Amino acid sequence: MPKMQRSSAPSSLLIIKPSSLGDIVHGLQVVQTVAKKLPSCRITWVARDRFAPLVEAAPFVQEVIHFRRKEGFAGLFDIMKTLRNRQFDRVWDMQGLLRSGLMAAAARSPEKWGRADSREGASLFSRKVKMPPGNGPHHAIPVLLEFAKTLGIEEEISYPLDLRAGPTFKWSSFFTGDPLRQFVIFTDSRGAEKEWPKFSQLTKLIFDHIPDSRVAWCAGKVTAPDFCVPDGRFLNLTGCPFDDMIELARQPSVFIGNDSGPMHLSAAVGNRVLAIFGPTSPDRFGPWPPGVKRTASIVAPGGILLDLTPETVFETLEKLLSQTL
Repeated sequence: MPKMQRSSAPSSLLIIKPSSLGDIVHGLQVVQTVAKKLPSCRITWVARDRFAPLVEAAPFVQEVIHFRRKEGFAGLFDIMKTLRNRQFDRVWDMQGLLRSGLMAAAARSPEKWGRADSREGASLFSRKVKMPPGNGPHHAIPVLLEFAKTLGIEEEISYPLDLRAGPTFKWSSFFTGDPLRQFVIFTDSRGAEKEWPKFSQLTKLIFDHIPDSRVAWCAGKVTAPDFCVPDGRFLNLTGCPFDDMIELARQPSVFIGNDSGPMHLSAAVGNRVLAIFGPTSPDRFGPWPPGVKRTASIVAPGGILLDLTPETVFETLEKLLSQTL
């Protein structure tokens, strides 16, 4: 395999990272660092249409090309047609799947880089970056930081993630108090096996033991606590549109949730985050950066979420709240 060489500074860079939410958050964290080192570089990003508003909120991304994935091959061919008419100094396929590889192949550029762990033949269309040093599996952030190293950028990621203010929703006034007494609880995840089933009991512990606390629930699936919540202190936005979900994760608050994209977004913007893990590992999927006082991860005994008690989670939450940043 040829030795990876550091490239000269590009004036234009295409990022291909259509999905998913957590992966896009990680990509944004890395690209923000690159943009700070290369302020004159114009950055274009291909994002799935439902995630595009988040990328558009990043001031260091100058253009977002919407990928209409639900249109199937027609949506893919439309993106490829667009990219064939564009010239970029560099192309980074940060997705590493067949469709992103085809997008990279369509883009006109003298230098194209793809993930070392790419799949579905995506590696046929670009050179591979290295894997991070040490034994894997690795967290997504070090994997994506290898793209920056192709430009000689060795710095750790910039923090927090800089995003423009999002839209105002009817529920926005709920978040007007002390962020340490405002809690956003995300009750589901992309996989049912990663969903802790005891958020209702945890919510009651928060109301009972943290004075003036306010709790908002959010999820793709509609659900509700199994007890009478205090008047004015609970907001149920489960089943809300995706745009609401994105903005909820960005609210100044304490985020509690499963291994999920909203968890990664809330950590990236600087909130305190308590992440709950069962079958997946926080070493690979936890909030970034690891080991800081504003985040905590708790792993269910033996990876079995049903065996993780609300009292244990609440104890970890109290420790997180007591940390002086």
